[in-house]
Amino acid sequence: MELLREIPQVSYASTAPELSDNTRYDFFSRVVPPDTYQAQAMMDIVKAMRWNYVSTVVSEGNYGESGVDAFVQKSREDGSVCISQSVKIPREAKQGEFDKVVRRLRENPNARVVILFANEDDIRRLLHAAKKANQTGHFIWVGSDSWGSKISPVLDQEEMAEGAVTILPKRQSIRGFDRYFKSRTLENNRRNIWFAEFWENNFNCKLNRHALKKGSGLKKCTNQERIGNHSLYEQEGKVQFVIDAVYAMAHALHNMHRELCPGTVGLCPKMDPLNGTLLLKHIRHLNFAGIAGNPVLFNENGDAPGRYEIYQYQIRNRTAEYKIIGHWADQLHLNVRSMQWPGGVRRVPSSICSQACQPGERKKIVKGIPCCWHCERCDGYQYQADTFTCKMCRFDLRPNDNHTGCDAIPIVKLEWSSPWAVIPVLIAVVGISATLFVVVTFVRYNDTPIVKASGRELSYVLLTGIFLCYANTFLMISTPDVGVCSLRRIFLGLGMSISYAALLTKTNRIYRIFEQGTMSVSAPRLISPASQLVITFTLAAVQLLGVCIWFGVDPSQAIIDYEDQRTSNPLMARGVLKCDISDLSLICLLGYSMLLMVTCTVYAIKTRGVPETFNEAKPIGFTMYTTCIIWLAFIPIFFGTSQSTEKMYIQTTTLTISVSLSASVSLGLLYMPKVYVVLLHPEQNVPKRTRSLKAVVTAATMSNKFNPKASLRPNGEAKTELCESLDSQTFSTKQTYISYSNHAI
Repeated sequence: MELLREIPQVSYASTAPELSDNTRYDFFSRVVPPDTYQAQAMMDIVKAMRWNYVSTVVSEGNYGESGVDAFVQKSREDGSVCISQSVKIPREAKQGEFDKVVRRLRENPNARVVILFANEDDIRRLLHAAKKANQTGHFIWVGSDSWGSKISPVLDQEEMAEGAVTILPKRQSIRGFDRYFKSRTLENNRRNIWFAEFWENNFNCKLNRHALKKGSGLKKCTNQERIGNHSLYEQEGKVQFVIDAVYAMAHALHNMHRELCPGTVGLCPKMDPLNGTLLLKHIRHLNFAGIAGNPVLFNENGDAPGRYEIYQYQIRNRTAEYKIIGHWADQLHLNVRSMQWPGGVRRVPSSICSQACQPGERKKIVKGIPCCWHCERCDGYQYQADTFTCKMCRFDLRPNDNHTGCDAIPIVKLEWSSPWAVIPVLIAVVGISATLFVVVTFVRYNDTPIVKASGRELSYVLLTGIFLCYANTFLMISTPDVGVCSLRRIFLGLGMSISYAALLTKTNRIYRIFEQGTMSVSAPRLISPASQLVITFTLAAVQLLGVCIWFGVDPSQAIIDYEDQRTSNPLMARGVLKCDISDLSLICLLGYSMLLMVTCTVYAIKTRGVPETFNEAKPIGFTMYTTCIIWLAFIPIFFGTSQSTEKMYIQTTTLTISVSLSASVSLGLLYMPKVYVVLLHPEQNVPKRTRSLKAVVTAATMSNKFNPKASLRPNGEAKTELCESLDSQTFSTKQTYISYSNHAI
C-alpha cells in the first residue's frame, strides 16, 4: 500500500484546490491550473468591473464547493468584495429548488453579479428559473470553466445568458486529433471497448437488431456512418491537456532513463522496480512546449501555471456567440471596449452595495459587511479627513464648502466705515471740538472772575480728562496692535480717573469748608489750588499704578479671538482681531474710575443743601447723577451681549458712547454755563466786595436756615464773599471774585 501511494500521477482535468496540499498529495501533479487560480481570475474580473457586492451559487460537490470557498477566501483577503448570498444547489435538485435560489438572489437587488461554480445542467436549470421569474437582463453571470464556452447551458435561453462572463483554461483545438478521431470506425477502433457505445449514442442507432424496439425511433447502425459527417462534432476541451499529461509522463520517464540507464535500450536494473520519488523529481523539473505551444511546467506543489481565456456571451444581430474579451496569466488583461451587456448596452452595469459617498461625507461601515455603508455628512466644523473619518478643523480654520478640507477663518475688526464706528466717532469729534472751544475760552478769559472762581487749575485738569475720554474713541476703533492695545490700557481708565478725581476733589473741598464752617471760623486744611492739584494727581496716579502692575504681570498684545464669532454655521465664522482685554480686565480697568464716581456722587449728595449751588456743588451733583444713570444702562447692554455674534461691535460702540456721554455731561453741566456768561453776558463777570470768612460763612448758613429765598438775590453775595474770604487766606494778595451761581445749571 505504501508503494502504491508513491506512484506519481499527472492529471489532465482535476482542478480541486485541496490537491495542492503537498503534505497529503505529494505525488500528485496536474497540467491544468487549480481552481484557486480560477477564483483569482474571477476576483480580478469583478474588481476590474468595479463590482463589490456579489452572490455565489454552487453545485453541491467537491468541485463547486472548493471553487466557491477559494473565491470567498480571495474576497476576504482583498477586502473590497463582499458576498451578498451564498446558495448551494443540492444534488438531484428539483425545479422548485432553482426557483428558491432565484428568490434568494433577488433579496438584495443591488447584488446583480452572480458567481457560478456549477455543473452544466444546474446552470441551464438556473437560467430557466431566472427567465421564468422575469429576471432577464437583471443578473450578470460570471461562470467558471464548467460553463466556459459551452452551448448546452444557454440553449433556448440566450437572452437570459446575454452578458455572461465565463473563463476557460487557455487551450487550443488540436487539428491532428480531429483528423484522427473522425477517421475512427467500428472496424479500426476495436481496442476501445467503449467505442461501440459511443457510436450508438452519437448516431442514435443500435448495433444489435434485437435491441431495437418498436416505436423507439431508433434504426440499426450500418457502419457507414462517419463522425463529423452524419453527426455534430466538437472537440472535447480537455484534449490538449490529455496530450500534455501523457507527454509530461513520457518526458519524465525519458529523462529518468537517461540518468539511470545511459546507453541502454529498455529498462535497466536501476529502473526495475521504478523509484516513484525519483520519477516525481523529474516530473517537477519538466519544462517543455506542449501540443498547443504553451510551456508545460509545475511548481513545488505540482500545479501548472494559471492561464485562462475570458469569454463573454454576446448577442449581435440576433446571433449569439461566445467572444474572447481577454485573458489571465497571473494578472488580468481585459478589453472592456469589446464587452456588451444585456440589451446591447455598452455601459458596465453596477453591482455595489452602497453608492459612493459625496465629497464631505464619511463612510459608516455596516457591521460585518465592509462593502456596505451609510454616508454621514461631516457637519459643523468637521472635514473629511479620509474615507471613514471626519475630524475637527483647527481652531483657526473652518471647513470649505464641501467639507473636504479646511480654510483659514477670515479676520475681522471694527472698520472706520462701519455704522458701529461712525456714530461714536461723530460724537467724539463734536466733543473734542467743544472741549477745545471751552479750553480756548478759558485761556483767553483766564483772569476774569468767573474763570478764577471756577478754580482754574482743577478746571484745566478736568478738561484734560474730558478730552482724553473723547480721544479714547479713536483708540478703541483703531486696528489693534501692541501699541494701540497699550494705549487703550493706559488712557481708557485714565481719562475717567482724572475727570472724577478732579470732581471728587472739588466736592470734598466744598463739603469740608461747610463742615469746618459750622464749627470754626478757620479755613480747612488742603484747600489751596496747589493742594487740590496734589490730591487730584495722587488719585489719578493710583489708576496709573494699577495699569503699570498689569503691564508687568501681563504685557499687552493684540490677539485673534476665534471663539467670539464662532457661529453654528461655519461659513459665518470670523476671527476677531482685538486687544487682550477680557471683560473681567475691563471691569478692573474701569473699576477705580467707578469708585471715584460713586464717592463723588456721595459727596454731591452731602453738599446738595449748600445755598445757590455753592461753588458748583449742585451742577456737580447733577453731573454725577446723570453719569451714574449712563453707566447703569451701560452694564446690562455691555455684558448682556457677551453671547451675541455682534459682540465686538455692540460692546465697543456701547463703551465708547458711554465714555463720551459721561464726558459730555461733565462738559455741558459744568462749563457751558460759564462759557455762556463769559461770552454773552460779560456784565455779570465783574468783581464784588469781600467780607471776612466768619461773616460770610455765618451769613450763608443763617440765610440758608431762616430765609430759603435769600439765595435769589443778585450775584449770590454770600457765595461770592466766601470764595473771596477763602482765597484771601490762601494768597498774600487779596482778590475779589464775583458770583456766577445764578447762571450755573
